[in-house]
Amino acid sequence: MKEYNSWLKQAEKDLDTAKYNIDGRKLEAGAFFLQQAVEKALKALYIKKFARLIKTHDLVLLARELKVPQNLEEFCKKLTPAYQYTRYPDITKEIDLENKINEFMEYSKEIIKWVKKNL
Repeated sequence: MKEYNSWLKQAEKDLDTAKYNIDGRKLEAGAFFLQQAVEKALKALYIKKFARLIKTHDLVLLARELKVPQNLEEFCKKLTPAYQYTRYPDITKEIDLENKINEFMEYSKEIIKWVKKNL
């Protein structure tokens, strides 16, 4: 299996894990796995395009390198901090997950769909 396929497969698993957590009202875990799903999907395309892995959790950096559509890059700006604020209690949450989690899910699906189209 090509390396980028492994990354995409893991992105899809993380998306399923996010949905499971969100359905169970574990919103922080859901947001974390959405961030991870998007990160791994973008890395799959990055690997395919540049034949190397970039080690970063910055979705905006990945999005810009891959020239994702502007609306999806804007979403990456909102989701990137979820890697930290869902994991560390000393990081201030900048958003209300209760009101944003469904939007985050839809945008995450849209990014993964865009990645698949461009692989």
